[in-house]
Amino acid sequence: MFKVGEALVGEEPEVAHIDLVVGDKEGPVGEAFLNGLTELSRGHTPLLSVIRPNLPTKPATLLVPKVTVSDMEEAGKIFGPAQEAVARAVADSVEEGALPKDRLEELVLIVSVFIHPEAEDYQKINRFNYGATRLAIQRAVEDFPDYETLMEEKDRGGHPLMGTRTVKLRSPPYLQVAMDRPSIKQQIGILEAMPESDHLIFEAGTPLTKKYGINVIEELREHDEDAFIIADLKTLDTGHLEARMASDAGADGIVVSGLADSNTVEKAIREADKTGIYCIIDMLNVEDPVALLEELDERPHVVELHRGIDQEYAGGEHSAWGDIAEIKEVTGGALVAVAGGITEETVDDALRAGADILVVGRAIANSKDPEAKARNFLEKMDTAWSGMDEKFGDIDQFRWKTDF
Repeated sequence: MFKVGEALVGEEPEVAHIDLVVGDKEGPVGEAFLNGLTELSRGHTPLLSVIRPNLPTKPATLLVPKVTVSDMEEAGKIFGPAQEAVARAVADSVEEGALPKDRLEELVLIVSVFIHPEAEDYQKINRFNYGATRLAIQRAVEDFPDYETLMEEKDRGGHPLMGTRTVKLRSPPYLQVAMDRPSIKQQIGILEAMPESDHLIFEAGTPLTKKYGINVIEELREHDEDAFIIADLKTLDTGHLEARMASDAGADGIVVSGLADSNTVEKAIREADKTGIYCIIDMLNVEDPVALLEELDERPHVVELHRGIDQEYAGGEHSAWGDIAEIKEVTGGALVAVAGGITEETVDDALRAGADILVVGRAIANSKDPEAKARNFLEKMDTAWSGMDEKFGDIDQFRWKTDF
């Protein structure tokens, strides 16, 4: 047997984070157990887990401190509440059948324990480490997570130390707020005013990034670290370089112009893939988006059908929403965004045409109440989506799941 488990339970500073392995004495876990017990490391001295002095738990369990133990006060947290919690959790797991009773002398556990240096409440240290160890053992023996759970959960929620930032757009439709006006003060105000929603993303518009540079993303991020922010660079050359710049600045996506050379577009897509961000092709002034996409060896993550501001003022037609189904087929399922004069009245039409992202700029930014306007759009989108017998989606990025 060789099983691996992990669990995090509680709140700082008494939060408990457990990593453990369960395996046979005669296998690699047994060898690591013996090495850990005999090859001591300063500040990380392993110890046998005992329920109380002179009563070690079974299967034999080695507790390894993750954080350097520098004094007797910190040692007391390990040689006490944490040690008893881990030992009792192992014994209770045997009693309840998670660990086999008939293999007490054949198996061993190695449990790595995190104790925050500022933790003070021994009762919480004990309770949280007990719960985390129980949960980690259960997950280990059940081979948690399975493939389906991993794929479903990997882009939902967030690591507690990293915030709740969404990195994948898994649940369309989305409302993309285009922050075009070149005033950082105004755009920060809009960003901070927006409601919390999984279906709300932001675009640092081309005029804004031209005035302040790509580092405007970092400034926006300071005011909302969890926002999904796209850098609308409309890249025309050096696609790989600008994609890297956008990623380094903290953007979640980069917009490349469909008028760029195909080599530029493909380099941007490849670099975006490397850095884990989205590459969006803006089809502004592109006569045949489908033909362009068919020529590419790399597939974008988002295709934006875009009617420009100048074109809108001149009374130009909307981009052909009838191409959306063909675009998705050619790209293997890329998201499709529609931009340019989107209003609350056109939400239903756009979604029924297959749009995944509605890009709205002035209708929100120039509103007397941007938050209320954004809520109106989200409610319209919710109503339209529900009318198609689809689930609009929960606000997953604002929940942190410790169990499944």
